[in-house]
Amino acid sequence: MSLSTENRVLAGRYRLAGKLGAGGMAEVHRAWDVLLRRYVAVKLVDARDDVGGTRFDREVRTLAGLSHPGLVSVYDVGDCGGMSFVVLQLVEGMTLAERLDDGPLSHVTVRALGHRLADTLAHVHENGVVHRDVKPANILLDRTGVTYLADFGLARSLDATRLTDTRMVLGTAGYLAPEQVRGEEVGPAADVYALGLVLLECLTGRREYGGSDRVEAAVARLHRPPEVPADLPDDLVRLLSLMTSLSVRRRPTAAWCAEQLGAAVVRPVGAGLLGDGLLCGGRRTPDRQTGERQGGDRRGGGPEIGGRSAGGGRMGDRQAGDRPAAAEPESEGRARGRRLGGPWAGRVGAEWVGG
Repeated sequence: MSLSTENRVLAGRYRLAGKLGAGGMAEVHRAWDVLLRRYVAVKLVDARDDVGGTRFDREVRTLAGLSHPGLVSVYDVGDCGGMSFVVLQLVEGMTLAERLDDGPLSHVTVRALGHRLADTLAHVHENGVVHRDVKPANILLDRTGVTYLADFGLARSLDATRLTDTRMVLGTAGYLAPEQVRGEEVGPAADVYALGLVLLECLTGRREYGGSDRVEAAVARLHRPPEVPADLPDDLVRLLSLMTSLSVRRRPTAAWCAEQLGAAVVRPVGAGLLGDGLLCGGRRTPDRQTGERQGGDRRGGGPEIGGRSAGGGRMGDRQAGDRPAAAEPESEGRARGRRLGGPWAGRVGAEWVGG
């Protein structure tokens, strides 16, 4: 699909003013809303593509059902000339990936950025949705440094019917959780894992599982855990190690991550800019219900320790000042020698969706 003609008007209202980006199934354009006289972002998908159309419908419905300062707003939706489109809030700025081209961020900035993103993911998860493609290219920074989690094209409701067969791996190779690589069921813990890799990349300035070979980059995490720099503050080392644990059960919820990251951020109510221009956190909801964890039927705010959830139950049920104990990261040395097996075996040629 290509819309090379500028100044095309959709639905008699949205005048396309330049392509912002394109993916496998969609294009995003800057557009002028002639009715409300403001710039917006318009995402277009070929309506004749059954799978792409169904996925697009799900993305629109997902975003429309969510409301959080860390998510872009949905303004309108429609069809025009064989294409489906959704009109979104336009974020003027850059992606986190583009920002990282200039080098790593300070740990103070990463705490603030991670707090807002984790809080956003907690809201997403509470509403029964998994993003499945958290990566720097899908994180937007406006000109004041406010962060937004974008592109819910691969998002899936936990109770939705699968659109892909078991041979298809959805996501971006460098940020896939181990369970995604193995072709297992994916839940909120996969987003927490990906966010952990994103925050680690922000601190080090390099992608932990990179390389030109996407399959090699994906399976590398099954052989070795991420290398978390030992010179980081101890609490960050522990948190990042837990977030990127091979074990789904040991990963904390996004809400717990937001609480831990936000605890070290001192700011006034609302928002404030940090030294290098990245915004510190958005809305905080201390009485958040963390939601059901993947891999078990309990509800808990913290990581699993010794078979139990640290600070289990609803976070709002704890007394003020009661925080889940920061667990020591699990020993994953044994995982280094682990070889491929299970659903992944023999599927090096599996189809990939993502960057």
